[in-house]
Amino acid sequence: MLDLLQQGFGAVFSLNIMMLMAIGVAMGIVFGAVPGLSATMAVALCLPLTFTMGPQAGLSLLVALFIGATSGGLISAILLKIPGTPSSIATVFDGGPLMEQGHGVKALGVGIVFSFLGTIFSILVLMFMAPQLAKVALSFGPHEYFAIAVFSLTLIATLSAGSMVKGLFAGALGIAVSTVGIAPVEAIRRFTFGISELNGGFSMLTVMIGMFAVAEIIKLAETGRHSVQGKAKAVSMKNIKGFGFSLKEFREQLPNAGRSGLIGLGIGILPGIGAGTSNLVSYIIAKKRAKDGDTYGKGNIGGVVASETANNAGIGGAMMPLMTLGIPGDTVTAIMLGGFLIHGIQPGPLLFISQGPLVYTIFAALIVATVMMLFMEFYGLRLFIKLLDVPKHILLPIILVLCVVGAFGLSSRLFDVWSILLFGLLGYGFVKAGMPAAPFIIGFILGPMAETNLRRGLMLSDNNFLDFFTNPIAGSFLGLALVFILWQVFSALRPKPSAINEILRTCCLLYTSPSPRDQRGS
Repeated sequence: MLDLLQQGFGAVFSLNIMMLMAIGVAMGIVFGAVPGLSATMAVALCLPLTFTMGPQAGLSLLVALFIGATSGGLISAILLKIPGTPSSIATVFDGGPLMEQGHGVKALGVGIVFSFLGTIFSILVLMFMAPQLAKVALSFGPHEYFAIAVFSLTLIATLSAGSMVKGLFAGALGIAVSTVGIAPVEAIRRFTFGISELNGGFSMLTVMIGMFAVAEIIKLAETGRHSVQGKAKAVSMKNIKGFGFSLKEFREQLPNAGRSGLIGLGIGILPGIGAGTSNLVSYIIAKKRAKDGDTYGKGNIGGVVASETANNAGIGGAMMPLMTLGIPGDTVTAIMLGGFLIHGIQPGPLLFISQGPLVYTIFAALIVATVMMLFMEFYGLRLFIKLLDVPKHILLPIILVLCVVGAFGLSSRLFDVWSILLFGLLGYGFVKAGMPAAPFIIGFILGPMAETNLRRGLMLSDNNFLDFFTNPIAGSFLGLALVFILWQVFSALRPKPSAINEILRTCCLLYTSPSPRDQRGS
């Protein structure tokens, strides 16, 4: 700890690194808040700039961008019901309704505070438990990953509010869309229809922009210009103290935050899954565990807490395998790996021995950037609310243009632009049909993970599927998935308490009412 204070904070508190980090956090928040941009894009664009910097300055800048962009996605997710990044998808589910109910400031405040707490929690775990946790993640193979994916897919039923059939159909459609492109293992083209651009399938960012951003724009445009051109008057900063929520509400959400932080951290450690999955999984589990779970999706701050705590806790989780094993945890840390290599530094077990001062600097930079993020977003609350003063018929076309720019920036192909329009129409169809978009997104994210690891697992076990059940970890997750499915079927088939009460009341009336013979005798 003394080395962290002396070497880490001593380096970070230099003027040039502090300025770089302040710029990095601010840029990251902008990239996170603008639909179509992302933390990956922010880090990728600034990576070449670090070539002329020293290792400490360059990596501090990348860390600041990572933290700012991950948290910044909550701004558009709450204010515009459009997730700025894939890690903020679940924030829309309750942040958007809270905004519509006039509690936008509270939703933003809750998101900012628990983003901060989730990030700090993961950094502390990174500092003290990184080597041990990374070794556990390294032991996971195809069998374990397949079982985790199957268990997560069974949770689709939880998000199928209103109609289980519609929710399951949406999830199945998401899995089907994820199969477009070259198949894993045998590399066979599937559902490409001779279009070469489809060989790589649809990008996650493209699907997300279309299903949420473009669909929301079409839905609002349907009502006509005059009905959406007014300013949003539901949000007021008058009589707002602090972050807009009470200490009692904060204490009530601590168990939810602790659970979501552990989920985000655990999923972040597993390479290749990322915060786009952790925020959805933590939201689902929070909804199942909450006493008022039926209010989730209608404006419950617990949904914002679960999503934002989990996705920001994934920051420290993703950094663990990168720093201790040299394995990037997600796309952002994959680019950050390039930042290490640019300066001739190889992350791995020897990093803590050969580059001790640099490791302490990265730890200190993570903490300082997180504090900067908290203050920038807190003092920017009023600025964020001002976005709603812009008439919607002016704001929405600007957002659409940014979405197109973000999609085109993925690969410089017009195909991605047409893709977001396609998924925008699909998302609009979901709205009209009353189908939830969340199961579709879960199916799209987890479908390839399940398929790829199923094939790899079968190859390792000579096509013996029983190995998935004899493996302790995989068998446990598959068993939990089976129990969850049976419980959902039982819950759907059993009569509701109101129906049971009505049956009992009818039976009592029949039992106590006089028979026709008694009535004639009287």
